[in-house]
Amino acid sequence: MIQREELIAIGHYNKPHGVAGEISATVDVDIDVLQTLTCLVSDIDGIFVPFFINACRPKSAETVLLTIDGIGNEHEASKLVNREIYALKRDFSSASEDVDADGYPLDYFIGFELQDSDGTRVGEIIDVDEQTENAIFIVERGDSELMVPASDDLIVEFDIDKRLMVMDLPQGLLDLND
Repeated sequence: MIQREELIAIGHYNKPHGVAGEISATVDVDIDVLQTLTCLVSDIDGIFVPFFINACRPKSAETVLLTIDGIGNEHEASKLVNREIYALKRDFSSASEDVDADGYPLDYFIGFELQDSDGTRVGEIIDVDEQTENAIFIVERGDSELMVPASDDLIVEFDIDKRLMVMDLPQGLLDLND
């Protein structure tokens, strides 16, 4: 049985597309990453149920059209409308090392230790604020919280196994809360 701790939210289903069971979905991962996932998972009546992708094609920058195994008509697809889409965390752990940070949903990095490129430990990423135009990592630093831009331009590297992210932080950012 799939547990919530094993999952990461990556989007939601929109509405059926056509009558053959295809459904529109808004996702936070690149289509290349989406196609490598073992399955998509959704909460159906309190149980996390896996759904297997038969086909996936882009509709817009953030929207894809999915054909899911076992869903063959508009009525069956409509049962998924507005449901959250999750992926198994282990699928991201086994992803190729050359996938860059925007191939992962930002929530995936919660729990990672953040380190500046000079080796300074910054703290632990405890949340992501995506309410603004530019996403922000919320980092627990001692007794305070620090906001760090979640920009691919600042990310130097990350190690999934060590749960470590190294960023080239702007000068003075670490002194803002002092």
